[in-house]
Amino acid sequence: MLSDDAVPAAPLLPAQSAVDTSGAVAARAAMVARLEESGELGPGPVREALLALPREALMPQVYVRRSAPDETPPYWDLLDFCRPDDREELLERLHSGDSVAIQHGGEPILGRLPGPRRGGEMTAMSSTMSMTAGLLQQLDLRPGQRVLDVGTGAGVTAAVVCFVCGDEGVVTLDIDPHVTAAARERLSALGYRPAAVTGDGTAGWADAGPYDRMFVSFAVRRVPNALVEQLAPGGLALMTLGTSSPSWPGLAVIERRQDGDVEAELRAVEFGHRAGASFDRLFLSAAFRATITPDGGRTQRSRLAPPQDAARGLWLALDHLHPGLVRHFGAEDLTVGAPECGSRMRVKEAGYRRWDVTTCGARDIWAEIQEVADRWRAAGEPDVYRLHFDADGSQRATSPNGTLTWQLSATGDAR
Repeated sequence: MLSDDAVPAAPLLPAQSAVDTSGAVAARAAMVARLEESGELGPGPVREALLALPREALMPQVYVRRSAPDETPPYWDLLDFCRPDDREELLERLHSGDSVAIQHGGEPILGRLPGPRRGGEMTAMSSTMSMTAGLLQQLDLRPGQRVLDVGTGAGVTAAVVCFVCGDEGVVTLDIDPHVTAAARERLSALGYRPAAVTGDGTAGWADAGPYDRMFVSFAVRRVPNALVEQLAPGGLALMTLGTSSPSWPGLAVIERRQDGDVEAELRAVEFGHRAGASFDRLFLSAAFRATITPDGGRTQRSRLAPPQDAARGLWLALDHLHPGLVRHFGAEDLTVGAPECGSRMRVKEAGYRRWDVTTCGARDIWAEIQEVADRWRAAGEPDVYRLHFDADGSQRATSPNGTLTWQLSATGDAR
């Protein structure tokens, strides 16, 4: 930690990239303006960093999917900023605000030839800018802080942290050596030289700790104990905490007080990072989605309203208390499936305070939702839960009044 009278170094300014053009500068400014207009980005050092950072220098090659979402095998094109015919589409992709795919099938990232790829899967991404910007703002980054960036990706988070804090105390950590190598080279070209290291992100990087701030860019089932141990007094860590379902993420916010005690909470949020390497996510295939129709099961008329989408604390509790459910957000009506057993549910409005509920399979998903809704209302309808780290190593989430609680397990199943 810096002493009170220490003067931190001024943040480094990124060098102008050789591939930066007026088109890239304009696209970057437009992206920042959209984030500001939507309320996802406010004044401050994160905004200044995003305006200064030439994203095409960190991601000179990106993948664009050319196949339909359910088409197999999938196929992509690897666009290259150095190819004039690719430049406009690549810049549009980089500054759209959406996630950006940068690695296919664990390949080396440096020295690739552009062109089509078929089959396999994307193995490294740069996260959506709205989520990244919001989380970086929550970290309250300041010059001189020591920061652990877990899950390097394209190096965007590391670049922003270096811009604000200076790079001397910054570590960016990724499990893939190809990702680490590419980020190290490209960050260095911008004038940033954080420690770019390869290793298990859940183990942290104790050699350079403790850290004032931690940013984890992949979802975990439980808060890794090693990361908590590497958090300095006064430190703050942010990470997505979830289950096998991608539908209802939570944001774990962990703080170590100056006296060394740890306080943590789990906030129900709309969007979270993708799953980490330790577990796979469930999904609803096209064939499964096609089975969720009013004619595909038992239909009952109900006077109970389905929960609102904004009741995120309820959905978060459902995800942990009744794991294995996936929401079909593309459906017009509330549609939820349990792909592991084939159960499904659809709720359709049928008049004033009337809903038709269609269910099929071994699980009564509607009953599970209503059971959790009753418990959530009795708990005061919380959107934020306390996280407890017990002496025996277990972790629990508990509503403020203590009436709604669940344990977190390594398999993601509540106990």
